[in-house]
Amino acid sequence: MINDSTHTVTEGALEVPGARLHYEVRGQGPLIVLCGAPMDAAAFAPLAGLLAADHTVLTTDPRGINRSHLDDPGQDSTPHLRADDLSRLITHLDAGPAVVLGSSGGAVSALALAQTRPEHVHTVIAHEPPLDELLEDRDQQHARTDEIIATYLAGDVTGAWRKFFAQADINLPEPVIEEMFGGERDPRQVADERRWFAHELRATTRWQPDIAALGSTTARIVVGIGDASAGQVCDRTSRALAAALDVEPVMFPGGHTGFVDDPDAFATRLREVLRRD
Repeated sequence: MINDSTHTVTEGALEVPGARLHYEVRGQGPLIVLCGAPMDAAAFAPLAGLLAADHTVLTTDPRGINRSHLDDPGQDSTPHLRADDLSRLITHLDAGPAVVLGSSGGAVSALALAQTRPEHVHTVIAHEPPLDELLEDRDQQHARTDEIIATYLAGDVTGAWRKFFAQADINLPEPVIEEMFGGERDPRQVADERRWFAHELRATTRWQPDIAALGSTTARIVVGIGDASAGQVCDRTSRALAAALDVEPVMFPGGHTGFVDDPDAFATRLREVLRRD
């Protein structure tokens, strides 16, 4: 058990097939699950602390990332595996059905959960899911992803990140990329990064959502987009998903990581969206 600035945080570990999942719980009230991939629980901690004022908030390290250890480190991380992990965590807490806010790869996990275990969710907010399969230029996107992965595994870390941000249409100056990914780095960050490139990125971006299943589920599906993400690849994939589901996308403050950059503004907008439920 640890304490953040306002709430007690209960930490736990759940044994699931092939892995041991680290999770954290804050607050009391209706359950909200915050999930990323590859982002871990720490990335969501500021937002979780704000939501814990009137919710039970579950965060977790996805399988193979940080404190969630795998029996087989070479296992790929697929959306369906991560969705099963979320399902087991919700069952373990016995607090569902839940609101599930997933961002980036976590949004793909949340959509997979809504397809496979809809009884565990009543609202899914898929914030900028990188669903390249929904794009008309999917073949080009897949080829670029393969090139990024090959560049990273060949040892060119900054080169891989440079190509990644170019593919994502996120403009980062070269000195920023060098500062973030060059030189001495935290070993845990490097290990999680390598796992993402080697075992998670391809399976996540190539996941094909079942539009019919998502459209017929009793869960409310919200597609979220950062208001600073216009023209980026996750803006395009999110709009493609919203169009396929015949829903209007919902704008959130900031860009792809708006919940990290300004958690207060993000929490305010999230509460507005949930009040429409």
